[in-house]
Amino acid sequence: MFLLALTGSIGMGKSTTAQMFLDQGCAVWDADAAVHRLYAKGGAAVGPVANAFPNAIEDGAVSRAALKDIIIADPNTLKTIEGIVHPLVGQDRAAFIAQAQTDIVVLDIPLLYETGGEGKVNAVACVITDDETQKARVMARGTMSEPQFEAIRAKQMPAEEKAARADYVIRTDTMEQAAQQVAAVVKDIRENRLNA
Repeated sequence: MFLLALTGSIGMGKSTTAQMFLDQGCAVWDADAAVHRLYAKGGAAVGPVANAFPNAIEDGAVSRAALKDIIIADPNTLKTIEGIVHPLVGQDRAAFIAQAQTDIVVLDIPLLYETGGEGKVNAVACVITDDETQKARVMARGTMSEPQFEAIRAKQMPAEEKAARADYVIRTDTMEQAAQQVAAVVKDIRENRLNA
């Protein structure tokens, strides 16, 4: 089994690219979806977060908005939250890999380099597009303001640096281009790296 991390900054086309890997017969694990499962009613993070931050719980689930407010009020709480959530995300990922039935498992991890996760995979694929396209995609979602987007972008490692460190770079300027590159990555892994 080959573990391929898929990373890239906000608005670079990672979710779309992850779907393309799924279409190529790969299993895809999504870090953000794992966090949603952990925060949902009955999720593994609800109890520990409730113990540390009772105000963060709404209707038996962890409220991301409430967590955001807690972190804004005291940035030091972020370390505590990460200390609860990161090990649970790791367990979720390990369980997914253990039951995967495919030759290639793609791990969709937005903050791969920022969290030092590249050492736990066989290779890294980074999605990238130009700054204008990135900004236009994020603004089109209508979920955040321009200052919020700029703040997130400032916190993430520069896209060029991520791409320079990756084994594969997938440009997502057009869907056709991205799909061709995903197919080429899968072909390369299956032909040259799986049994190496």
